Amino acid sequence: MQPAHRCRVHFAAFRHRPWHMPRATPAPLIFRASTSSMAVDTAGAARTSFDLKSAQLPVVAVALRTTDAAVLAADLAARLADDPEFFDNDPVLIDLAAVRDAAEPVDFEALTASLRALHTQPVAARGGSPEQMAAALAAGLVAAPEAAAARAAAPAAPAREVVREVVREVEVPAPVPVAGPATVVVDKPLRSGQQVYARGGDLVVMAVVSFGAEVIADGNIHIYAPMRGRAIAGARGNTEARIFSTCLEPQLVSIAGIYRTTETELPENVRGKPAQVRLEGEKLLIEPL
Repeated sequence: MQPAHRCRVHFAAFRHRPWHMPRATPAPLIFRASTSSMAVDTAGAARTSFDLKSAQLPVVAVALRTTDAAVLAADLAARLADDPEFFDNDPVLIDLAAVRDAAEPVDFEALTASLRALHTQPVAARGGSPEQMAAALAAGLVAAPEAAAARAAAPAAPAREVVREVVREVEVPAPVPVAGPATVVVDKPLRSGQQVYARGGDLVVMAVVSFGAEVIADGNIHIYAPMRGRAIAGARGNTEARIFSTCLEPQLVSIAGIYRTTETELPENVRGKPAQVRLEGEKLLIEPL
């Protein structure tokens, strides 16, 4: 990459990227553990002081297009100039895949300082060369797993035989219906700062989603009330997901990482009215119901 020109920095998953920009795969940060910490008192009796459980955090992925720290800092500041309080100490993953072969090193100290100034918390890096990843670790970041590479390296599951020959006829086993993922239903209003995430399924909200509140689903989102906060459907990359609302007045809407904010005013035929949000290719469409 040539650092002379301005870079394109996009926030994956559901963060601040113009709705027409290319989509980036959401990057969940996963911690796994399965043990409990035990302490022993003077009498020899074991007591549990805390538990370690697996957890999953949605993170903001910043995909670098240049290694020039000064250009990155300027573009990051310009991107959030109109909404400097957009982030609230959100964890950040630095994606180095596009600059993996760059000759110039990445100044992680300067980059992480720029990200912290925007109220984010850089926690991990991925996709870089061995030298880049070593520099990232030296700067206090952790190495995040590269999900795409892991999936590509995983052995393919053996094909299952679904048609077998019987005397003079072919028997085709009937498909067995499988229950779909659970739908999360929220009956109470969501205030600013509250977040609801329907992992692996749809989300139905029966009350108002206030400005500053956030609703997230891996599937569709249905809001049967005013929608004034942030709605993120298809959070894990489902491009078929949709957002429905009986009164669309959003702070942000996003599907599979492509989003639109209130910086672009909604048309009269959908603002404050029943509408749906869907993807058509790389374009986010907002249509009246």
